[in-house]
Amino acid sequence: MIFKVTIRPSAHAFDCESDQTVLDAATKADLLLPYGCRNGACGTCKGRLLDGRVDYGPHQPSTLTDDEKRAGWALFCCAKPLSDLAIEVREVRRAGDVAVRKMPCRIESIDKPADDVAIVKLKLPANERLQYLAGQYVDFLLKDGKRRSFSIANPPHDDALIELHVRRVPGGAFTTQLFDEFKGREILRIEGPLGSFTLREDSDKPMIFVAGGTGFAPIKAMIEHAIHRGVDRPMVLYWGARRVRDLYLPDPPGRWQREHGVSFVPVLSEPGPDDRWPGRTGLVHQAVLDDFRDLSGYQVYACGAPPMIEAARRDFTTLRGLPPSEFYADSFTYAAEAEARR
Repeated sequence: MIFKVTIRPSAHAFDCESDQTVLDAATKADLLLPYGCRNGACGTCKGRLLDGRVDYGPHQPSTLTDDEKRAGWALFCCAKPLSDLAIEVREVRRAGDVAVRKMPCRIESIDKPADDVAIVKLKLPANERLQYLAGQYVDFLLKDGKRRSFSIANPPHDDALIELHVRRVPGGAFTTQLFDEFKGREILRIEGPLGSFTLREDSDKPMIFVAGGTGFAPIKAMIEHAIHRGVDRPMVLYWGARRVRDLYLPDPPGRWQREHGVSFVPVLSEPGPDDRWPGRTGLVHQAVLDDFRDLSGYQVYACGAPPMIEAARRDFTTLRGLPPSEFYADSFTYAAEAEARR
């Protein structure tokens, strides 16, 4: 049976199956409600039930007490409707709406698709989930008080693990330890989500994604989120790298192109003879300039090293008419002495 759920005060409404949680149905309708665990343990999703009845579902009694139920509160990550509902809960629409949290994590796996790139997957405690928007990042909180920042590469709907793409920094203490010493199951602390490099879903403009190296990580999350949401805006991905081996995860872009019409343009800056590269060469942002004479009706999402970001911002806006407000970027810094980002 299908029930109608209306959120107050926004008046946003969505359908919810009787065997579906309010949180899952809202997410499916692209209405993001806050959550922290999805299993009734943390209380982040708690909101008021203004009208209607719910099956409260399995939850920790201390997280939602009987007195709170009588006062009209419910946990929307586990509550299922028994009638049409009117609820009062805060909606998450911007990066600033998501609570930033500090929590422990365990390295679940470390895979190395290239000599200097590791795909690291983190597992959070059993009753914890990290709510984030596609494109955001987390900080590792190290024992010496320093931080190391890495973009989240998996989309928010696939958040059982946190996936990070880490490039080895020559002389970098953290990445040297990660590549040479860590074997998995190490316990670390993270803080997140952080950053405002997120997909602007309130636009109908076609999107151009420009990734340099491991700047592919947040772009991957954005594209997979857009595909999951059924976004029908045209999307083009330009991924720049030095050699073929530096396109360390080529299968997803190829699949997006075949199955979802996301155009994929890999660009190599220094292909070697053994690469036998038949494709585009040069600077990745120049490939965009070569392909588009007018960017006035587009959005651009760019992630990579500062020189690439700076050149793209300058040339796209001054030479191709991209509105400065439609250029969204996250700049990676690879300085070994600081090892500040990625």
